[in-house]
Parts: sequence; C-alpha cells; structure tokens
Amino acid sequence: MNKLLIAFVLSLFALAFGESAFAQAASDAASAAAPMAADSGAAAAEPASAAASTPVANKGDVAWMIVATALVIMMSVPALALFYGGLVRSKNMLSVLMQVFVTFSMIVVLWCVYGYSLAFSEGNAFFGGFDRLFMKDMFNPKDGTFAMAATFSKGVYIPELLFLAFQATFAAITCCLIVGAFAERMKFSAVLAFMVLWFTFSYAPIAHMVWFWMGPDAYSAKEVVDATNAKAGFIWQMGALDFAGGTVVHINAAVAGLVGAYMIGKRIGYGRESFTPHSLTLTMVGAALLWVGWFGFNAGSALEAGNSAVLAFINTFSATSAAVLAWCIGEAVFKGKASMLGAASGAVAGLVAITPACGNVGLMGAIVIGFIAGFACLWGVTGLKRMLGADDSLDVFGVHGVGGIVGALLTGVFNNQALGGPGLVGDWVTATVSSVPVMDQLWIQFKGVVITIVWSGVVSLIAYKIVDMTIGLRVSEEDEREGLDITAHGETAYHN
Repeated sequence: MNKLLIAFVLSLFALAFGESAFAQAASDAASAAAPMAADSGAAAAEPASAAASTPVANKGDVAWMIVATALVIMMSVPALALFYGGLVRSKNMLSVLMQVFVTFSMIVVLWCVYGYSLAFSEGNAFFGGFDRLFMKDMFNPKDGTFAMAATFSKGVYIPELLFLAFQATFAAITCCLIVGAFAERMKFSAVLAFMVLWFTFSYAPIAHMVWFWMGPDAYSAKEVVDATNAKAGFIWQMGALDFAGGTVVHINAAVAGLVGAYMIGKRIGYGRESFTPHSLTLTMVGAALLWVGWFGFNAGSALEAGNSAVLAFINTFSATSAAVLAWCIGEAVFKGKASMLGAASGAVAGLVAITPACGNVGLMGAIVIGFIAGFACLWGVTGLKRMLGADDSLDVFGVHGVGGIVGALLTGVFNNQALGGPGLVGDWVTATVSSVPVMDQLWIQFKGVVITIVWSGVVSLIAYKIVDMTIGLRVSEEDEREGLDITAHGETAYHN
C-alpha cells in the first residue's frame, strides 16, 4: 500500500514539476544520499562517505528543541486563534477558530507526507527532492536508530524527526496567518483547498530557497565549497539572512493574504458599517501567548541550546517591548489615545520584524528594529491600508507584510559587526565570522524580499483562481450576514 501511495505522489509531482524534475528525484532516491535537513542553515547528517561514526545528539539540545517546538504549537493553537477570534464579530468567532485549528492540523499532515521533503531535501535551487516522502528513512524500527540533522555548528546534531516537527509548526502557522486577511467571508472548504495549493507551491519552495543548505560539516575543504554551495537553495546562495522566517513566514503569508483580500472582495458593509472587534480581552490573551510562544519560534531557530539561542531570545524580548512602546506613542500622537488593540498589535509587529533578525543583529540593533517596526506597522494598518484599498480583515499585510519587510531589510544593516551585530560566517570550512558591507548586504536582503513577494503573489493568484473556478471562494450574501458560525459550522460561540 505504501508503495502505491508513494508512486501516486511521485506521479503528481512529475506532472507539477515536469519530467526532468521527476527524473532527478528518482535519481536522487536511487543514490541513497545522506539525509538532509536545514533551517536557515540546518542541513542533514554527514555524508555517508565521511561517516566514521554515528552522530549523537546532545540531550540538552534535544530537550530545548522539544520545548521550542511545543511553544510554536502554542503560537497557533491557542494564541493565533484567540488573537484573530477576538478581532472578528461574535457571529464569526468559531469560524476563525475552526479555520486556524483545522488548517494547522492539515498542514502538519501534509508536511509529514511530502512538504518536509520538498523543503529540506536535496533537489535543485527552487524545490527539494523526494528522499523524505512519508518521512522515509528517518526512523529505523528494526534497530531503533534515528537519522540525524545538522545544526549551525560543526559536529553538532539533533534527531531529524525533531527538526521535522519543529519546521512543521512553522509551515502550519504560516498558512494560519493568511486566514486573517479574508476572515468572515470565505467558504471553509475553499480555505482548506487554497491552503493545500499554496503550501505546496509557495511555502515549501520558498522555505527551500531560503533555508536549505548542506550543513557545516559538508564544508570539509576549500575544494568542495563551490559544489556544496551550488546544492543550496536559490536565496541562500545569494547570501540573504533570515534567522527565523521574515521572508519564509511573514512576507510569504502576508502577500497571499493581500491577494486573497483583493480576489474575494470586501465584506458586506465594509466602509459603511462598524466592524468592531467583539472581544479585545481574547485578543490580548492571544497576543500575550504569541509573545511567549515566539521565544520558541526565534530562539528555537538556533537549533541548539547555546549562545545563538540566547541572542535570539533577548533580541525577541527587547524588540517586541520597543515596538509596543512605539505603537502606543504613535497612537497617542496621532489619535490622542493609546489603545489596548494598538498595544497588542505593536507586540505582534515587533515580533514579526525581529524574526529574521533575532540571531543576526546586535542588542541595540534589535531595539531600533522594534521601534521602527512599531511606527511602520501602525502606518501599515492605517495609511497604507487606505492606499491599497483592500479589505484585509485583520491587517495581515499591514503587520506581517510591513513588519516582515522592515525586519528583513534592517537585518542587512544591523548584522554588521561595526554596528554591534554578530556578523556572519564568511568561510564555513574554518567557520570564520566576518561582515559584508552594509549596502551590499542590504541589496541582498532586498532581492530576497522581492523574490518572495513575486513568488507568493503569483502562486496565490493562481491558487485562488483554481479554487474559485472549482469550489467558489465566497459564501453567499445571506450566509455572510447571518454569520459563518451558524451557516458553516452549525454552532455559536456564545449563548445569550
């Protein structure tokens, strides 16, 4: 049965990516290459030819990564679900909770079946291969051994299944973020159908382009550097920095949400009726849980319980606090009062902006990024939103798009050691750290942002169109007026 399922999935991808990609995948599988995994740098266990001994994971690293993975799960359910749920009208509360909860669950399954392989196994510069379909060869039940995945340090590994689980949470929450852009008006079945297409053709390839490489131990001598670099993802080869997902998660999802807001259209009464959040209390609880969970998201992306995780942790802490203050100051100056909704939104803006930078910038650089993001995202949900003219229900683009772009670009500025940043590894053979000139790195970051925007935009447009032509994107006017809780799920969040 498993062989039939594998053959079926391979056939689908042969149609999607072309016969050459299928042939390459078959060749890769036949070669029995060493397993590979990467997160903004993590790739697989050492090549078979060089494996003199089986790598052993440090129990402290394993324990930290299990905790970090659980924290990121909390970011989606309950944190994001409550944050979004409190922002919609009460008649649509359960529909948002369902869309987040079920989307998260579905993407985790798809990640285990084929998404991880597409993102974190060797293929070409844009797509991974098929070596890890159905989590193949990651656990041997006969002898109880686990495949190992590399971290950012030579000779340091974690179980690849743990890395798969950690990255599954990233893939799932990215898709859940999109829900906020078209909340209160999209069919539940259409949401799920779109997520399957977008996850497959946008999230997985962008994750591969940004985060897949061969791992530090692959750089064993200067003679192999060029060949090893050539196996990495396209944006990784450019030298773009994204520690925990500014491009892969936030910009990627924000663009998909904005395209959806345009294609699905505005909510009935938008611009004429009040769309007041029904429970800012729940939104505050969701934002607070997001903040706590985000430490797993950012510090966990170090893949080790070491100095890099500490840097990411404190930067996440300070940048988010700075963004809260900036948003409140901005509201007080321009609106006369600072609001609870603004403070919660400011926290999310800071978390988004520091995500690509958390392990890549210095201490004061993180605080500057947080302040800039707070003001920038306040403009994103006010001035920019009016300019764009889309009904982005819960300001996915204004916060995650603007915040992600700000963070990704400023990573290129504050990574420089002259500005207090940690620099980057310029030579993986010797693990020598250096700095790229600020304008050069800023240009690299800009190119990574543009590629992500274009890729996600095109895939999203096609995916929405396919779903619209088959299922239909939007609920009926009658259902929308009555509320999706009753019409889509036959339930109500509150009983009077």
